[in-house]
Amino acid sequence: MSSNAIATFFGDDEFPVTFEDGQRELLWVHDDLHIPNPVSPMYADIGGWWLKCDYMFRRFGTPFASDWISKVINGYVYTAAIPAEQGLTAEASEYGARYTPRTPLDENYAAEIGGYLGWTLPTYAENFLGWWRDRLVPEIRRNFERLDTYDYDAAELVDLAILLEDAIDIHDRHWSIHWVLNFSQFSSTLNLNTVIAEAKGEGDHSALMGRLQSSTENRNWDSIEELWKIKEHVKKDSGAIADAFRQGATGTDVIKALQSTAEGKEFLATTVEAYQAEYGFKSMWAHEFSFRTWREDPAPVVEAVRGYLEADYDYPAEIAAVAKDLDAAKVECLDGVTGETRDRLEAALNLSLRMNPLTPDHHFYIDQGTNARVRLVLLAIGRKLVEAGKLSDPEDVMYLKYNELRTVMAGSNSFDAEDLVGDRRDEREAAYEVRPRDWVGTATEENLAFPYLSLWAFPEKVYRKPSTVEGEIHGLGASTGVIEGTARLVLSPEQFSQVERDEIVVCRMTSPAWVVLFTKIAGLVTDAGGMASHPAVVSREFGIPAVVGTSDATRQIKTGDRVRVNGATGIVEVLS
Repeated sequence: MSSNAIATFFGDDEFPVTFEDGQRELLWVHDDLHIPNPVSPMYADIGGWWLKCDYMFRRFGTPFASDWISKVINGYVYTAAIPAEQGLTAEASEYGARYTPRTPLDENYAAEIGGYLGWTLPTYAENFLGWWRDRLVPEIRRNFERLDTYDYDAAELVDLAILLEDAIDIHDRHWSIHWVLNFSQFSSTLNLNTVIAEAKGEGDHSALMGRLQSSTENRNWDSIEELWKIKEHVKKDSGAIADAFRQGATGTDVIKALQSTAEGKEFLATTVEAYQAEYGFKSMWAHEFSFRTWREDPAPVVEAVRGYLEADYDYPAEIAAVAKDLDAAKVECLDGVTGETRDRLEAALNLSLRMNPLTPDHHFYIDQGTNARVRLVLLAIGRKLVEAGKLSDPEDVMYLKYNELRTVMAGSNSFDAEDLVGDRRDEREAAYEVRPRDWVGTATEENLAFPYLSLWAFPEKVYRKPSTVEGEIHGLGASTGVIEGTARLVLSPEQFSQVERDEIVVCRMTSPAWVVLFTKIAGLVTDAGGMASHPAVVSREFGIPAVVGTSDATRQIKTGDRVRVNGATGIVEVLS
């Protein structure tokens, strides 16, 4: 163990790890926040959020990191932040090539650059919402229009090869925008939390801080409102459309019934198609290319509407409740604080609140929307390769790496593509049986202080002791309240339709595609996430008790178990 190490893990028989030069000294964190499942080779090569992090650190002038790199271990993505230290080296790779993380040449860089960060950051916080809406979203939408209106069927394979390069360029540009937005907002939230702690004094203010991250005007709520409008349309219908929804036990059943009538076909071709065109660029796991999007398949849309009908979901009441709680949280935040401290707290609060819509909005346009469109380009290439007899299934392209795909398209590959894809599919399937470690490498106080690690529930996961009480699982209390109920383990999109009203969902992680479940579940438990993660924020918005960041709840809880979720203490009990 190194002299300042809190803990190390360099691998064992159950979870072997191979380190390249300079990697053992880094803290590698399992990216269960974005990619809780074994990653596809293509996404690991061209799609990762970490590919543009060096841009963020350079642009802002962060003294705590200069790069962020990835490593696939036993099928799972791990990432490590690179300190802004002169002379530090570590092996990494990008696009199938050796990559040496960026580190400063000047030994005084970290000590001096923080002044620049502190000087410019308030301007980002004050203005970014306007920049986003007036300049950056129109740019993103123009890029989307090109990809969405491209005639994929008429294109030759070589045209699609070049389109893929353009799509990667768009991906990189959008992720550059993402990191400017994300760091601006993240810093505003951290600053607010710091000022609250100073103004309020001792005590746990995490629940209040979490409530202050809600927003009522964003693309996530837009997508929910549109589903609710469809639900209201079906509810008022007295003909074939309503009959189809009454008869179907799943979204797929409803679609079959709709397709059997003229009214149903019209409903699918207009109402459902319109929703898919605007809100369908998402999948169960946004940070991956190997999951079908709602744009490709109407079943998740119809299933969501079926669930809303079943629960008679009331969107206006839901959004009003969120607004009411947010107003109450603002009052509670400022209550009892006076003088200059109140002025400082009010300023920090207003800046942070302005940025709140950017979390769901950037996910809609970038995490979901951009990754989904790269997937659709890859699928178009896959279809051409199937026609040419080079692959068996369009989805096979996800099991090739970037340069492998390019050589298969050009016909210059020296390997059997179908054999390689078959082996990779088997490897990924086997990786699902592996229990990934929360982290590997070396944990020190310095690398645990990396601000973004709080999103992955660090440093808690390093310091957390295993529970000594049988049937008790520890995580982070992310949304207050205590609920007892029946557990429903959800690990795949196919299991969405199995979730019953008032069940407690247990899953690895959630994304905006999961929001349709929040309208009917009673509680939530996740393996991944911190207080500012998607499941934590959305659970608070819907008033659902939630515990996140448990690491292994999905391995300890089964569907049908009776569980108690305490969203304040972060303890989940398996009662029977």
